[in-house]
Amino acid sequence: MEGRLIATNQLVNRRIKAPQVLLIDHENENRGVIDTREALKIAESAGLDLVVVSDGKEVPVAKILDHGKHQYQQKKRKRQQQHAKPTLKEVRLRPNVGESDYSLRVSRAIEWLEKGNAVKFQVRLRGREHQNRDRAIELLDRIVKDLGDAGNLQSFDKRALIVQMTPS
Repeated sequence: MEGRLIATNQLVNRRIKAPQVLLIDHENENRGVIDTREALKIAESAGLDLVVVSDGKEVPVAKILDHGKHQYQQKKRKRQQQHAKPTLKEVRLRPNVGESDYSLRVSRAIEWLEKGNAVKFQVRLRGREHQNRDRAIELLDRIVKDLGDAGNLQSFDKRALIVQMTPS
Protein backbone atom coordinates (compact mmCIF):
# COMPACT_ATOMS: atom_id res chain seq x y z
CA MET A 1 0.00 0.00 0.00
CA GLU A 2 2.87 2.36 0.74
CA GLY A 3 4.33 1.62 -2.70
CA ARG A 4 1.10 2.84 -4.25
CA LEU A 5 1.46 6.12 -2.39
CA ILE A 6 4.92 6.56 -3.86
CA ALA A 7 3.59 5.87 -7.36
CA THR A 8 0.79 8.42 -7.10
CA ASN A 9 3.03 11.12 -5.58
CA GLN A 10 5.72 10.93 -8.26
CA LEU A 11 5.13 12.51 -11.62
CA VAL A 12 6.05 10.13 -14.45
CA ASN A 13 6.20 10.66 -18.23
CA ARG A 14 3.00 12.37 -19.49
CA ARG A 15 1.82 13.31 -15.97
CA ILE A 16 4.52 16.00 -15.79
CA LYS A 17 2.68 19.31 -16.28
CA ALA A 18 5.68 21.66 -16.08
CA PRO A 19 6.70 23.18 -19.44
CA GLN A 20 10.41 22.74 -18.68
CA VAL A 21 12.48 20.41 -16.48
CA LEU A 22 16.07 20.25 -15.31
CA LEU A 23 17.07 16.96 -16.94
CA ILE A 24 19.50 14.37 -15.62
CA ASP A 25 19.89 11.59 -18.16
CA HIS A 26 20.29 7.84 -17.56
CA GLU A 27 24.09 8.23 -17.39
CA ASN A 28 23.74 10.78 -14.52
CA GLU A 29 24.82 13.70 -16.70
CA ASN A 30 23.17 17.06 -16.17
CA ARG A 31 21.60 18.20 -19.45
CA GLY A 32 20.34 21.50 -18.05
CA VAL A 33 16.88 23.02 -18.43
CA ILE A 34 15.10 21.34 -21.35
CA ASP A 35 11.56 21.44 -22.69
CA THR A 36 9.48 18.60 -21.15
CA ARG A 37 8.41 17.19 -24.55
CA GLU A 38 12.02 16.97 -25.67
CA ALA A 39 12.99 15.26 -22.40
CA LEU A 40 10.19 12.73 -22.94
CA LYS A 41 11.51 11.97 -26.44
CA ILE A 42 15.00 11.40 -25.03
CA ALA A 43 13.58 9.06 -22.35
CA GLU A 44 11.52 7.12 -24.91
CA SER A 45 14.51 6.72 -27.22
CA ALA A 46 16.47 5.23 -24.27
CA GLY A 47 13.52 2.94 -23.44
CA LEU A 48 13.17 4.42 -19.95
CA ASP A 49 10.81 6.72 -18.05
CA LEU A 50 11.06 10.40 -17.21
CA VAL A 51 10.50 10.76 -13.45
CA VAL A 52 10.38 13.96 -11.39
CA VAL A 53 12.72 13.30 -8.46
CA SER A 54 12.59 16.78 -6.91
CA ASP A 55 9.83 19.30 -7.37
CA GLY A 56 11.92 22.49 -7.37
CA LYS A 57 10.60 25.98 -6.76
CA GLU A 58 10.97 27.14 -10.36
CA VAL A 59 11.94 24.14 -12.48
CA PRO A 60 11.38 20.52 -11.32
CA VAL A 61 14.33 18.11 -11.51
CA ALA A 62 13.55 15.11 -13.72
CA LYS A 63 15.66 12.02 -14.21
CA ILE A 64 15.60 9.40 -16.93
CA LEU A 65 15.37 5.99 -15.26
CA ASP A 66 13.39 2.76 -15.02
CA HIS A 67 10.43 3.75 -12.86
CA GLY A 68 9.59 0.21 -11.69
CA LYS A 69 13.17 -0.39 -10.59
CA HIS A 70 13.25 3.01 -8.85
CA GLN A 71 10.05 2.18 -6.92
CA TYR A 72 11.45 -1.22 -5.88
CA GLN A 73 14.68 0.35 -4.59
CA GLN A 74 12.72 2.94 -2.58
CA LYS A 75 10.61 0.22 -0.94
CA LYS A 76 13.74 -1.81 -0.22
CA ARG A 77 15.48 1.19 1.42
CA LYS A 78 12.40 1.86 3.54
CA ARG A 79 12.26 -1.77 4.71
CA GLN A 80 15.97 -1.76 5.59
CA GLN A 81 15.55 1.43 7.63
CA GLN A 82 12.73 -0.18 9.61
CA HIS A 83 14.84 -3.26 10.37
CA ALA A 84 17.88 -1.21 11.29
CA LYS A 85 16.24 0.34 14.32
CA PRO A 86 17.59 -1.20 17.51
CA THR A 87 14.93 -2.20 19.97
CA LEU A 88 14.98 -2.48 23.74
CA LYS A 89 14.22 -5.98 25.00
CA GLU A 90 13.03 -6.22 28.58
CA VAL A 91 13.56 -9.10 31.02
CA ARG A 92 11.82 -9.13 34.40
CA LEU A 93 13.15 -11.32 37.19
CA ARG A 94 12.38 -12.07 40.82
CA PRO A 95 15.19 -12.12 43.41
CA ASN A 96 14.77 -15.87 44.06
CA VAL A 97 14.86 -16.94 40.39
CA GLY A 98 15.81 -20.56 39.71
CA GLU A 99 19.16 -21.39 38.12
CA SER A 100 17.65 -22.81 34.91
CA ASP A 101 15.39 -19.76 34.45
CA TYR A 102 18.33 -17.46 35.09
CA SER A 103 20.58 -19.21 32.54
CA LEU A 104 17.77 -19.19 29.95
CA ARG A 105 17.17 -15.44 30.37
CA VAL A 106 20.90 -14.66 30.19
CA SER A 107 21.39 -16.80 27.04
CA ARG A 108 18.44 -15.03 25.36
CA ALA A 109 19.89 -11.67 26.36
CA ILE A 110 23.22 -12.65 24.79
CA GLU A 111 21.42 -13.52 21.54
CA TRP A 112 19.61 -10.17 21.57
CA LEU A 113 22.82 -8.27 22.23
CA GLU A 114 24.54 -10.08 19.34
CA LYS A 115 21.66 -9.08 17.05
CA GLY A 116 22.20 -5.44 18.03
CA ASN A 117 19.32 -4.92 20.46
CA ALA A 118 19.63 -3.35 23.88
CA VAL A 119 18.52 -5.39 26.90
CA LYS A 120 16.94 -4.13 30.12
CA PHE A 121 16.86 -6.35 33.21
CA GLN A 122 14.44 -5.46 35.99
CA VAL A 123 14.19 -7.21 39.36
CA ARG A 124 10.73 -6.91 40.89
CA LEU A 125 10.26 -7.19 44.63
CA ARG A 126 7.01 -8.03 46.43
CA GLY A 127 6.05 -7.84 50.06
CA ARG A 128 8.76 -9.13 52.38
CA GLU A 129 11.25 -9.34 49.51
CA HIS A 130 11.85 -5.60 50.02
CA GLN A 131 13.70 -6.45 53.21
CA ASN A 132 16.34 -8.32 51.17
CA ARG A 133 17.19 -5.73 48.51
CA ASP A 134 20.85 -6.73 48.74
CA ARG A 135 19.94 -10.13 47.25
CA ALA A 136 18.37 -8.39 44.22
CA ILE A 137 21.44 -6.14 43.82
CA GLU A 138 23.69 -9.24 43.91
CA LEU A 139 21.53 -10.78 41.16
CA LEU A 140 21.97 -7.67 39.00
CA ASP A 141 25.74 -7.71 39.64
CA ARG A 142 25.81 -11.33 38.51
CA ILE A 143 23.88 -10.43 35.33
CA VAL A 144 26.36 -7.65 34.53
CA LYS A 145 29.27 -10.04 35.07
CA ASP A 146 27.71 -12.79 32.89
CA LEU A 147 26.89 -10.38 30.05
CA GLY A 148 30.21 -8.52 30.26
CA ASP A 149 31.69 -9.86 27.00
CA ALA A 150 28.38 -9.72 25.05
CA GLY A 151 27.51 -6.11 25.85
CA ASN A 152 28.39 -2.88 27.59
CA LEU A 153 26.77 -1.62 30.76
CA GLN A 154 24.70 1.45 29.94
CA SER A 155 23.03 2.08 33.31
CA PHE A 156 22.83 0.39 36.70
CA ASP A 157 20.06 1.78 38.91
CA LYS A 158 20.31 0.18 42.35
CA ARG A 159 17.29 2.06 43.67
CA ALA A 160 14.90 0.92 40.90
CA LEU A 161 16.76 -2.42 40.47
CA ILE A 162 17.25 -1.93 36.73
CA VAL A 163 20.27 -2.75 34.53
CA GLN A 164 20.50 -1.72 30.88
CA MET A 165 23.04 -3.31 28.53
CA THR A 166 23.91 -2.19 25.01
CA PRO A 167 25.61 -4.27 22.30
CA SER A 168 29.41 -4.09 22.28
